[in-house]
Amino acid sequence: MTRRRLFLFVEGNDDERFFAKVVVPLFESRYRSVHIVKFACMKRASVCRLVTGIRRMKDDFLVFADIDNEPGVKAKKHLLMERFCVLDSREIIIIIREIESWYLAGLDDAAERDLSLPHHSSTDDLSKEYFNSRIPRHFVSRIAFMLDILSRFSAPVACRKNRSFHYFATRYHLVPCDTSADNRGESGGD
Repeated sequence: MTRRRLFLFVEGNDDERFFAKVVVPLFESRYRSVHIVKFACMKRASVCRLVTGIRRMKDDFLVFADIDNEPGVKAKKHLLMERFCVLDSREIIIIIREIESWYLAGLDDAAERDLSLPHHSSTDDLSKEYFNSRIPRHFVSRIAFMLDILSRFSAPVACRKNRSFHYFATRYHLVPCDTSADNRGESGGD
């Protein structure tokens, strides 16, 4: 374990929930502490100051963002680097397509059946709207559904079903991922 801290910049509440349950535990043994920062509602200057301070302290950080409607990973990274002047493309991970696709990627066949969800061999093209349309009626809220998914989440399964999760997990050696998925095309990387 290093004495450094890790800061994970995420967009919103759904991202924060996912990262707290799935990603932070994967990094905890490597860092003194792991912190989640929601940056979407922060002013540009605040993000720049925070990143500058993190660098000055020689701590680490990663920025995660949904690809949304950008034509590709490079375009989304360029957009983020323009918005937050202090970023380098190597510090940015792009989620294909939205964080909801990472939630669904971690469900194995049995979990999909238990949740009355169709089988997804890939979640790369799934949107927030699709996710919301699949919430079973017996869940009292979207958050309850997400928490149930997270209680069943498997990172190795997510590696097989989502190329940007696979890229992220293999780049940082977080979980064993099937190496045959390495040549899946554009990922959350460069």
